[in-house]
Amino acid sequence: MQGPGQPSLDQLQVFLTVVETGSFAAAGRKLGRATSAVSYTIATLEQQLGVQLFDRDRTRKPVLTAIGSSVLSEVRTVSIGVDSLRAKIRGMLGGLESEVSLVVDVMLPTSRVVDAAQAFEREFPTVTLRLHVEALGAVTQLVLSGVATVGVSGLEHKSQSGLEQINIGGVDLIPVAAPGHPLAKGGSIPPGAARDHVQLVLADRFRLTEGKDLGVLGNRTWRLSDLGSKHALLLAGIGWGSMPAPMVRADIEAGRLVQIHLPEWGLGFYPLHAIYRTETPPGPAAAWLIDRFSAQIV
Repeated sequence: MQGPGQPSLDQLQVFLTVVETGSFAAAGRKLGRATSAVSYTIATLEQQLGVQLFDRDRTRKPVLTAIGSSVLSEVRTVSIGVDSLRAKIRGMLGGLESEVSLVVDVMLPTSRVVDAAQAFEREFPTVTLRLHVEALGAVTQLVLSGVATVGVSGLEHKSQSGLEQINIGGVDLIPVAAPGHPLAKGGSIPPGAARDHVQLVLADRFRLTEGKDLGVLGNRTWRLSDLGSKHALLLAGIGWGSMPAPMVRADIEAGRLVQIHLPEWGLGFYPLHAIYRTETPPGPAAAWLIDRFSAQIV
């Protein structure tokens, strides 16, 4: 048994236009073709596929058969795919990237990431966005290695040559602990008291900055490479540590965590910068993404 033939994109477009307009004549007017030409195209398509797409016998206007309704969804998928391909090629010919790889510091508030991603999807529907989330200097490492086009880094790394940096604000870091922790039981905390308790510290896996501590006060530290794990351990009452204020705001309001006021705490603000390699400046979509992060600064 011979299988269905190979329909052309033109035949599929005529089929969709007939369905959209409701008649061969209306489809012909929209496409600028004679009604007979539209009818012939549909008949040829049905012959190639070996199925009847429209019921023309019982009604004056073409009505989709059950098979025609099933075929319609597939034809629409093909049409959307072709339109997407053409749009992407047009963008590439105009200098628009086909893909942007972004790496962000884990300290960047999720709300800012979501805002940028949603706006990017609306502005550049044909550009694929690849998102990586890393801690501290690992952001810079991915940009320097070329894995990421743009990074949002919490560390300036001014010693690293070949990087451009744009200020995009920052986030407040606050020390917190569970309500039952000795440092969270109220009253003033004497200088040096934090050193007697386990401090949870986010580890830096970047080989050029590994071992450079950020806001470490405790003599006993537990080092974690994941901010989510650090958050979970803090909620469990295991040690104290600093967290981005937006990430723990709800926990503090609900009493799950307590902000502790340490006299020697001086980290406070964690600056954020958009970075990219000077030898590979961002294209239109990546540059727009940097501008979006800059515009978020309140």
